[in-house]
Amino acid sequence: MRTQYHENLQALADLLHAMCLRDRDVVAAATDALLTADLQKSEAAIDLGQEIDVMHQDAEREAVRLLALQAPVAGELRQVVTAIQLTGNLKRMAALATHIAAAARRRHPEFVVPDPARPVIAGLGAAAVAIADSAAAALASGDPEAAAGLDGQDDTVDRLHEQLLATVLDPDWAYGITTAVDITLLGRYYERFADNAVEVGRRTIFLTTGETADQWIPTDRTGR
Repeated sequence: MRTQYHENLQALADLLHAMCLRDRDVVAAATDALLTADLQKSEAAIDLGQEIDVMHQDAEREAVRLLALQAPVAGELRQVVTAIQLTGNLKRMAALATHIAAAARRRHPEFVVPDPARPVIAGLGAAAVAIADSAAAALASGDPEAAAGLDGQDDTVDRLHEQLLATVLDPDWAYGITTAVDITLLGRYYERFADNAVEVGRRTIFLTTGETADQWIPTDRTGR
């Protein structure tokens, strides 16, 4: 019975990993749609995001079932409860990426992003893909040090976000208020996407070590 329970726990962990990889795919597709003003690409990204809603429901349902199936011991209980929390972060990442694709669809056939902001948006898209990829890898490995490394990638997103805001606030901005609002919102979506990826890392640390990310002390690999 316990063997089957642990197999079910692993299946739940695999589903969370798949959700994170799908989040990566959605934000990549949404960024591509944004930069190409491609309606079909934006709709495809939105469809991908909706698939994650279904995955979220499946993961949440399975986690509740595992709580009710047996009385989980400490490590098992931590895994199931953390899984429920993770589904929320992973669902929010998909929703934020979908908002990016929706912006491209809403402004089609016009480009949402004017030329001065395109390199920064492209950078934000690449950084979002990278941090989602790293979050998925941390989920798969359970490595707390890899999970903690997401903070550094989030710093990259934050710097690009600040650069994007500076572009919009530049006195030479000549693209109007509507475009400025669109760009500001897009920057916020990317920033929040990365913040939720960091939270995936923080929850992974707790899942693996039993300590919060603030309490956990990384191993000194030098042996000192």
